[in-house]
Amino acid sequence: MAEGAPAAQGGGYEMFIMIAIFFAIMYFMIIRPQQKRSKDHKKLLSSLSKGDEVVTSGGMLGKILKVGDNSIKVEIAEGVAIKVQKDSISSVLPKGSLKQD
Repeated sequence: MAEGAPAAQGGGYEMFIMIAIFFAIMYFMIIRPQQKRSKDHKKLLSSLSKGDEVVTSGGMLGKILKVGDNSIKVEIAEGVAIKVQKDSISSVLPKGSLKQD
């Protein structure tokens, strides 16, 4: 073989393996955790009931007065109630959390 001759190249399997590894990392680091969070949020929304103390995605704290199919009625102050979409509920607080403030 001559000194200036190029080296023989592989069949391209290395590039395919690198792409497969990249997608596996993306799946386990981004896609799978997002699916788990989505599943947990759906479970949270289905378990909402009257009297639960909740936090909306906008940061409002309140107690659930009424649960509908797509919306809930939340009391944010004594005598003040708002209607919000169920999807906007970010978490449920432990009972008695609102009384401590």
